[in-house]
Amino acid sequence: MNRRAAHSGFTLIEILVVLIIVGLLASLAVFSMGGNSQQRELESQVRELYLLMQTASEQAVLNNLELGLLLEDDGYQFVAFQDESGEWKPSGERLFHRRSLPDWMTLTQFVESDAPRLTSAEDKLRPTIVFFSSGESTPFEIEFTIGNDTELMHSLASDGVSPLEWRQPGSEDEEW
Repeated sequence: MNRRAAHSGFTLIEILVVLIIVGLLASLAVFSMGGNSQQRELESQVRELYLLMQTASEQAVLNNLELGLLLEDDGYQFVAFQDESGEWKPSGERLFHRRSLPDWMTLTQFVESDAPRLTSAEDKLRPTIVFFSSGESTPFEIEFTIGNDTELMHSLASDGVSPLEWRQPGSEDEEW
């Protein structure tokens, strides 16, 4: 009976080996999940803006008003053109409140500069992109990247007449 008790259980070496293997697997799982967090956040931010821009375009047509998107260095906001005063004002809808972008996200905009826009006495709220009540918009392309890494670039674009397009990394279309 004493002999049997001496052979039961695990040795210290066996326990240490199991702990090392479990630790390596846990760190591998955390590393693989954490490395893509900026990619997921980038896609989430682009998806949110894409859906908001589609909604703004539809709202402009349905409510017969002009809505604009004001792109800033650290975020964006939607503005509405006030016919009575002839000025752009922040949109009163909760959906279109001002949003900030993460510091690591780089936003590059290509907006047709000679496209028609409504002018405002308050130039600071003059939108970068206008969604007209006719269903048209300012022609534009916006690129979103993590820093300078263009390999994971997302793009939102419209020629002004066609619907908004979202091009994700790895999409087949080379040209718009």
